[in-house]
Amino acid sequence: MAHTLSTEQKNLLLTNARASIAAGLKGEHLESAEPVSDMMKAPAACFVTLHLNGELRGCIGSMEPWRGLLEDVIHNAAAAAFKDHRFHPVSADEWPKLEIEISVLSATKQLNVASREELLKWLDEHRTGLVVELPPHRATFLPQVWQQLPEPEQFLEHLWLKAGLSPDVWEPELQLQYYTVECFNEREMAQSLVAGG
Repeated sequence: MAHTLSTEQKNLLLTNARASIAAGLKGEHLESAEPVSDMMKAPAACFVTLHLNGELRGCIGSMEPWRGLLEDVIHNAAAAAFKDHRFHPVSADEWPKLEIEISVLSATKQLNVASREELLKWLDEHRTGLVVELPPHRATFLPQVWQQLPEPEQFLEHLWLKAGLSPDVWEPELQLQYYTVECFNEREMAQSLVAGG
């Protein structure tokens, strides 16, 4: 894993994610006033996932590291709250109840398998994040999705549908990549603070 974040850095990212959504509710864009470490400035890719009452409320992210991690978190938090087309924009009433989760991605690696059966076998042994691409279609599932879709067949079917592909399609042009994440959320960080104290 390329990134190993300290508790302080995780809290900084989560605080800025929440502040970014608060700024968006006012029609503003958050500019971090924090003194930023080199690690926060280093290019990294992340996803910000929002839950409300245990249900998904938005999820937007970057697959490629092209801007600093803190900037990516700030941007993706606002996008998850206001630009995920599956949901209406987050309201001021919802903001305090949101549960924010951040996933910092490792570099993606090419996955070379010759058939759907071979892919299913590989996934049964490696519960990673997965990217499927068959231009112009592209989609990904974070590793956390395995909690909701624990069977490889189920996982693949839903990922293919998310990409706009027929669940059984398999073409020579199909490209697959896998990755891991460093995942943390506000609830876990609050619990660790209590445990540490």
